[in-house]
Amino acid sequence: MFVTTADSANALFTRAGKAILSQGRSVAPRGMATAELMGAYLKLTNPAARMVHLGPYRVLNPAFAAAETVWILSGSSADWIHDFNSRLAGLTDHGALQGAYGPRLRRWHGQLDQLDYVRRQLTRDNESRRAVVQIFDPGRDTAGHKDVPCTLGYRFYLREGRLEMHTSMRSQDVWLGLPYDLITTTVLHELMAGWLGAEVGDYHHHVDSLHLYAQHQDTAWSLAADAPASPAWQPLGIPWDDFDLMLKQVTVGEAVGHPVWDGFAAVLASYRLWKAGRRDEARARAAEATGPLPETLALWYDQREQRIPLAAMPIPAIPVKR
Repeated sequence: MFVTTADSANALFTRAGKAILSQGRSVAPRGMATAELMGAYLKLTNPAARMVHLGPYRVLNPAFAAAETVWILSGSSADWIHDFNSRLAGLTDHGALQGAYGPRLRRWHGQLDQLDYVRRQLTRDNESRRAVVQIFDPGRDTAGHKDVPCTLGYRFYLREGRLEMHTSMRSQDVWLGLPYDLITTTVLHELMAGWLGAEVGDYHHHVDSLHLYAQHQDTAWSLAADAPASPAWQPLGIPWDDFDLMLKQVTVGEAVGHPVWDGFAAVLASYRLWKAGRRDEARARAAEATGPLPETLALWYDQREQRIPLAAMPIPAIPVKR
């Protein structure tokens, strides 16, 4: 079993990739060659340092990171997410992503808001062991759909005033999936801690099959072992009663008066302008907000327009307010 602890997403990502390359075995589920480690436990001690940014080798699209997080947390399965990642359209059945996490999280079988359940459960009994969110649904996920959730579920434990979050995954692609999943899950972790009036504790990521596809292995070898730390985000808590309205506003690119969520809104609005060919307007919209998402998006635009080579892209030094 592979076990590692780090204080930033960059370090977790780098160590996981190196471990697979040095210790993994070759397997090819569905005919796709991978190197795989069976059994992995990744602990992030500073969940606010949640964003992988390791130019020139791994640079996320921060607009998709923001879009996926908002899409999931709002309970959506709408196809607007395809505007931020066109490859998702190839995973649809009957015109929709059948494994979309959002409806399972917020409307399990059309009824239960599991976020609200966890919030109420830990408010009633702050030492409960029943604060569980289920994602994998055997009734749906054995039907042969293209999109089957990799995540099994989340668990939350409130101990000594600190909220610990655990994620369990049957499968995790380190290169394409882990960086985006770390953003969504740690945002959820921090939000839940705020709703409970707790400190944010450690984030725990458990994976059965931790793997790298063959096409990413050469690049993964190039990662420096001593990855620079990911910058920590400013606090992003928002009251539960305001949460859903805030997400609706952010989804359409409206500022909400919160520095971090205004960054989410800015990158969503900016990327839509970029996709429409309105490049100068896209850059101006991103520049209206500060923080890791809009600042990284500006760098991502620079690279796409070859204003700077990818190898020269710095890791943004985001000031932290505590």
